[in-house]
Amino acid sequence: MDLLFTLLATIVALGLLVTIHEYGHFWVARRCGVKVLRFSIGFGPALYSWHDRQGTEYVIAGIPLGGYVKMLDERESPVPEQELDQAFNRKSVKQRIAIVAAGPLANFLLAILAFWIIAVLGITTVAPVTGPVEPGSIAERAGMREGLEILEIDGTATPTWHEVNLQLIRRLGETGQLQLLAREGEGGAPQSYTLQLQSWLRGAEQPDPVAALGLTSWKPAVPPLIGQISPDGAAAAAGLQAGDLIVAIDGEPVSDWLVDVVPAIQASAGQTLELTVEREGGIRTLALTPAAREQDGRLIGFIGAGIEAFEWPEHMMRSISHNPLTAIPVAVMKTWDMTALTLDSLKKMVTGLVSAKNLSGPITIAKVAGASAKSGVESFLGFIAYLSISLGVLNLLPIPVLDGGHLVYYVAEWIRGKPLSERIQGWGLQIGLTMIVGVMLFAIYNDISRLGS
Repeated sequence: MDLLFTLLATIVALGLLVTIHEYGHFWVARRCGVKVLRFSIGFGPALYSWHDRQGTEYVIAGIPLGGYVKMLDERESPVPEQELDQAFNRKSVKQRIAIVAAGPLANFLLAILAFWIIAVLGITTVAPVTGPVEPGSIAERAGMREGLEILEIDGTATPTWHEVNLQLIRRLGETGQLQLLAREGEGGAPQSYTLQLQSWLRGAEQPDPVAALGLTSWKPAVPPLIGQISPDGAAAAAGLQAGDLIVAIDGEPVSDWLVDVVPAIQASAGQTLELTVEREGGIRTLALTPAAREQDGRLIGFIGAGIEAFEWPEHMMRSISHNPLTAIPVAVMKTWDMTALTLDSLKKMVTGLVSAKNLSGPITIAKVAGASAKSGVESFLGFIAYLSISLGVLNLLPIPVLDGGHLVYYVAEWIRGKPLSERIQGWGLQIGLTMIVGVMLFAIYNDISRLGS
């Protein structure tokens, strides 16, 4: 069932992104007088197709990993003389630039729309308040301590932990000072902290920027009261039941699930623990042997059990929303910031400041699509926006085969007054195709490596 849900979420996400992208090309082409022969969502054999009054064939194909708009073009097939004025290659260079650029532009507009909807719907989130600070860490040397709410990083507001992570990701691989503004309690005066970075997380695979600074997120005390049991897990095999309260592990009293129980279980993969539990007013002793799995290159224990749901204190919650008018600049700025972050990350990946192993392919996209869809409308819309921005940026890269490569050719034609030779364009096509295939294979390899770990 989970696999089916993930596949459905992936198809919906990719289908929407591809449709919007190709519709951008289609819409501008029609307004420039170009005859569109086919508008296809997906590749391969057609599952369903129909024609409109202007003769355009609309196709839904069997492989939902892309799409295309096929236009009338003398370079692809002979064009009847009476339709020559509708051929793409007969249009002015400015019109061809507009048609090619419209696809990526449509992706950015989709991201703005998604961020606008999120801003209008509003979110309720946990404030980015620090938990225990790791001794000797970057944060601790800067004077940071537990209980600080992070307000800004490098002058940008950070109302959520998500925003904190995004601002920290901007500094990956860098050397210099990171400026952080924080306050203690809701009424505390904001105080500035200067954190010193030295080739920070340069080349790290799957970096955790918050932890790398020595920071943790504050969490309320969570009683170790069992709420859910996996029927085939170690907890069920040991006899744990929903409603059990763990009061001791190996004779040591425990009172907090996150602070006491989780670390003990994770550190005891394959080792038997003696659990003292309170059940229906009585005390019982159970022998529990956590199963082992690999995470970040080390074995950790897990038992297949979850705790009863708990609520965060009201003073730790933040509600963020905008009216339809004020949400517009918020959405535009968010799209702009994410576009800049994507370009900066690509540059750092090329220069080696960020590991190329962070590049993701279709498997990771599918997993994130499924997880975000399960988390709610806001999460799924956010995923759509980020992916749409990535698709827009990727297509604008000056690589032949992509829209950006075609734009380079047309701009060169505009400057020279004549197109580049067929030989040069052919070489570019081969180089671009090789680069794209190589990057895709590397991204898929990264996906498979993550699955293996």
